[in-house]
Amino acid sequence: MSYAVIKTGGKQYRVQQGDVLRVELLDAEEGANVSFDQVLLVGSGDSVNVGVPTIAGATVSATVRRHGRADKIRIIKFRRRKHHKKQMGHRQHFTEVEITGINA
Repeated sequence: MSYAVIKTGGKQYRVQQGDVLRVELLDAEEGANVSFDQVLLVGSGDSVNVGVPTIAGATVSATVRRHGRADKIRIIKFRRRKHHKKQMGHRQHFTEVEITGINA
């Protein structure tokens, strides 16, 4: 089975056809097809094609399943004996995509 390493949202993901993963928020409707053109590596069995830095003409296609927000991350800054405590929270937006094909 072939696999690829793609770059989106400042992160790199190893994907195969049929994988479902959460990436940074994409500007696409639910059910829409998206294409990732920053493919860094494509492998199939023992053969591996590494890009410099990307593989020209290679794309990975995916379908947007849903948009959402991740669980809240709590940030606490505390200094002892200084009467200082700061609490914050953050919920990251994400897009869940299903990989439909790898075109090398």
